[in-house]
Amino acid sequence: MESVHRGSVVVLAPDGRVRLAVGEVDKPVFTRSCNKPLQAVGLLRAGLDLPDDADLAMACASHSGEPDHVDRVIRILAKHGLAESDLGCPPDWPMHEDSRHRVIAAGGGPRAAAMNCSGKHAAMLATCVQRGWDTGGYLAPGHPVQAAVADAIASLTGEALGAPAVDGCGAPLFAVSLTALAAAYARLVTASLGERRVADAMRAYPYLVGGTDRDDTDLMRAVPGLLVKGGAEGVHALALPDGTALAMKIDDGAARPRTPVLVGVLRALGWAVPGFAEPVVLGGGAPVGAVRLVDGILAGLI
Repeated sequence: MESVHRGSVVVLAPDGRVRLAVGEVDKPVFTRSCNKPLQAVGLLRAGLDLPDDADLAMACASHSGEPDHVDRVIRILAKHGLAESDLGCPPDWPMHEDSRHRVIAAGGGPRAAAMNCSGKHAAMLATCVQRGWDTGGYLAPGHPVQAAVADAIASLTGEALGAPAVDGCGAPLFAVSLTALAAAYARLVTASLGERRVADAMRAYPYLVGGTDRDDTDLMRAVPGLLVKGGAEGVHALALPDGTALAMKIDDGAARPRTPVLVGVLRALGWAVPGFAEPVVLGGGAPVGAVRLVDGILAGLI
């Protein structure tokens, strides 16, 4: 018995030519945390100075709330005279199970620094401090830091932006097409050294971008020069060092089809991706199936 997840995926060649298009790749979707590297470019363009590339990787993270993640967020804030209470993202438990259990065992609770978007928020606040902007209203769409972010997203994607929505972390959120998102990721890895710094930082510190047993971290460790970033509701994007790029959206927001698509495309493009098996489906705690790509869906890449 099969259950089918439907979605859209586009793969661009280094020259921008569409190599594969499945589904509605030219209609805008909310690309969620896939926007984070683009937002980080906006912060750098606004004048953010983060000398440590690990801090810049943290600004792009959807981290698991492990101790190293939380500690680095707190250090970014402290370097700028800020405290955890300045973060505008909601408090949350660590996504990493063992870290969450340790917090519970110690009598702790949800905290803003453990929320997976806290690195982005810390970087936005750092930009405000460095530029002399108000930190209290930094999440308002009209705030200078958000205007800088919006300008960068429009520039990198090449699309005009509509009115923002509100992301799960409270920051303004823009919709772009998957084709534009893939093109933006290609620009991130092929930019001149200055603006390529965002991609370089993420690739140099993949653990900070995700965490233990996270696809983004493991894929960037497995494939030299790969940039990859996921977002909520089944969105994912990647770019190879030559500018080949992918963006996808799973229609029902499910997480489990992501790995087969990402790994399947990389393998179809000739990259060895060791250690990634088909995700197992459990029933009653025992394996009862697996998640597989529909036969022939990547035929255009082979």
